[in-house]
Amino acid sequence: MIKKYLPWLIALLYFINPYDLVPDLLVGPGWLDDLALFAVALWWTSRLKTASQAAGASSAHSGRGQEAPSQEEVREEDPYKILGVKPDASREEIKSAYKKLAAQYHPDKVQHLGKEFRELAHKKFVAIQTAYDTLMK
Repeated sequence: MIKKYLPWLIALLYFINPYDLVPDLLVGPGWLDDLALFAVALWWTSRLKTASQAAGASSAHSGRGQEAPSQEEVREEDPYKILGVKPDASREEIKSAYKKLAAQYHPDKVQHLGKEFRELAHKKFVAIQTAYDTLMK
């Protein structure tokens, strides 16, 4: 909890502190350092919020004793729903939807993300590949 409010506390203390890098008496430049500090505090808290949401999503998925879906469970899902196409979709529409989703969730495309996101993307990619194989038989 302290991590959440620490940047704002530092920014507030710096803002009311009479000793700044640039004195506040200089109206334009004197306030820029204060604004920059608040911008950094805002960036920091948004970064922490994003990280906590990612950790919450990952713990919500695996924290309740649930395991990753097996290959059989993935196959039980509707392949049309996974690919986001209608049941009367043509082979070209299915192929187009597959290419779009496969490009989005391909392991090479998500290497820069965190471990949790890579694992989720891998599971989604396997589901997409399974759905496509099922529909194109």
